Amino acid sequence: MMCAAGVLAGGILVSGQQIPEPRKAFGSSITGAFEGWYYNADGSRTWLLGYLNRNFGQALDVPIGPNNRIEPGGPDLGQPTHFMPGRNWGMFTVPVPKDFKETDTFTWTIVANGQSMTIPLRVKPDYVVSPFSDVAVKNTPPVIRLFEPSASTIQGPIATVATAIPRTATVGAPLELPLWATDDAKYSSGNNAPLRNPPPAVRLTWTKYRGPGTVTFDKPKPEFEKLPSGELPFSGKATTSAKFSEAGDYVLHVTANDLSGDGGGGEVCCWTTAMIKVAVK
Repeated sequence: MMCAAGVLAGGILVSGQQIPEPRKAFGSSITGAFEGWYYNADGSRTWLLGYLNRNFGQALDVPIGPNNRIEPGGPDLGQPTHFMPGRNWGMFTVPVPKDFKETDTFTWTIVANGQSMTIPLRVKPDYVVSPFSDVAVKNTPPVIRLFEPSASTIQGPIATVATAIPRTATVGAPLELPLWATDDAKYSSGNNAPLRNPPPAVRLTWTKYRGPGTVTFDKPKPEFEKLPSGELPFSGKATTSAKFSEAGDYVLHVTANDLSGDGGGGEVCCWTTAMIKVAVK
């Protein structure tokens, strides 16, 4: 398995051969992050992608088009148009074309603050990842349900705009976002050393993914109310709400990290992602 940080460092193609700037508050670039690719149960393949916004004080909106494009086949293959500060791991997936060869390449280009950054998407064997199970400790991603405790389950970093859950909302009125989660309370890390002062078994992060206006979350990282866990070590419910500044079509994104932390502690396992498509009137 290849460390995601290594994929990012080894996969950047910088426009004009410029070296990427270090992080700063404002005015820096955004680079897509190719976490790797994996096989699906039916034999098809999927790319797993995130990004690095080097502006630790600036979230940026980059519309789909010349400044935010995946080629060929795009420019819109479901990538975000709203980029939160910092490293955001495995935010979305893109199906690999059926006839895609090891020598083929797609590219994702983001132009932000006048700086163009491009990364390649490939299916080389060194980039294979296992986001649904850590072989060493049998860790698996959290299982989540949205809006209803009996809703269909979501597990793993599988979020796409095409499969986003539809909802409607009104400008200025809160949209409640209840979420139920269960987890095996295992964790992946480079050395699997015992955790000191372990965090909650599941931690949520809500963000805007696409949309014309500002989205304000009551609690971007809501805490869980623990519920009877049954056969699993952890079961809980967490609720936040989102308000929208103007009408239009939005996509919200949620990441559920387990004890492994962001990016699976470098193991590219085990977190879960989902999207909600909101029509705001």
